[in-house]
Amino acid sequence: MRKLLIIFIGITAFGQSNLDKETAKIVDEGKMLYNSEMASWYGTDIFIEIYKNSENIGGYFSYTDNDVPKCIFFSKDKKPKVIGTINFEAKIKLETAKADLKEREFTKNELDYYELRKEAMNIIYSDTLFKHYNNTSFNVVPIINKKEKKVFVLTGPKVNNVIILGNDYLMNFDKNNKLLNRKALHKNIIPIQIDGDKKIEATMHSHLPETGEFITSTDICTLMLYGKLYNLKEHFVVSEKYVSVWDYEKDTLNVMTREAFEKMLEE
Repeated sequence: MRKLLIIFIGITAFGQSNLDKETAKIVDEGKMLYNSEMASWYGTDIFIEIYKNSENIGGYFSYTDNDVPKCIFFSKDKKPKVIGTINFEAKIKLETAKADLKEREFTKNELDYYELRKEAMNIIYSDTLFKHYNNTSFNVVPIINKKEKKVFVLTGPKVNNVIILGNDYLMNFDKNNKLLNRKALHKNIIPIQIDGDKKIEATMHSHLPETGEFITSTDICTLMLYGKLYNLKEHFVVSEKYVSVWDYEKDTLNVMTREAFEKMLEE
């Protein structure tokens, strides 16, 4: 498989520039989702350990403020307050995180994130588009910037030795947090079983036309979260026209036509 990847990169290098513009946004968005999820993962670990009044926790969300990732925890009050803030450096590390348990009001930006998350949660649990599976949970990632408001919904495992792709969704909202549209990014759930006794060089899944020709940003986020955990090497996404390869070790993407990929395999 490593030899295959070296050949793959050599073949794709010539025509890669034509695909870069289409895939760069996907990679950037995937890494943004990853940073948000990592802030939530580490933030939750830290907060649960030091905050003793667990019945007062109403929820949490993560966002980036001036390049500083934050994980915000809020109370169950009718008018919630911030009960904990976990601040990270630009490169999220557990050992450099700083916790602040000072109770305070939401900032204007945080209140917007809270309201967006709240609206998204109401939709998730009332709309039949969103499918729920045993031993999984939804991870809700709100995104707010100058151009748009949207919420990604990923499915995470509640058990070990499995990576879950698919069963992911995107909701777009207007400036008043009213839903504009929502869609399923993949039409199914894709569990990848990890055998702890066997070394896995590569994983893969395929995309139907409605999912798109390239790897999705939610795919990238999930692969970044779990790939290094299980010491994986590459992930292949096969669509009608293209093959996307994610390098787990380097966090980089290479794309080539499916025709060229199949010819390479034949040779």
